[in-house]
Amino acid sequence: MTAVPAGALEWSCWTTAAHDPAGFAAMGVAQVLLHTHDITTGLGVPWLPPDPLCAVVLRPLFPGAPPGDPGRVLLWCTGRGELDGRPRRTSWTWQAALPD
Repeated sequence: MTAVPAGALEWSCWTTAAHDPAGFAAMGVAQVLLHTHDITTGLGVPWLPPDPLCAVVLRPLFPGAPPGDPGRVLLWCTGRGELDGRPRRTSWTWQAALPD
């Protein structure tokens, strides 16, 4: 087994730029949260993604996200929800906020 070298970046066809390992992991967490929301919505089961996990994925994937409840902000960022005072998004893409 080998490890990813320090400073390695990943390029996904769904992002606007390369991600570090933490950003790549954030995409996986976001996929689970967002598709769970999609499934529960389709089944008519009310469910919001947990705020602590959403807060972790918002910074690397949506660095310009507005302030607010992290679960609702993540849903808004991905066109899945409303956010007070902002139009609903009809398109979006992952962003890349590389660490300083």
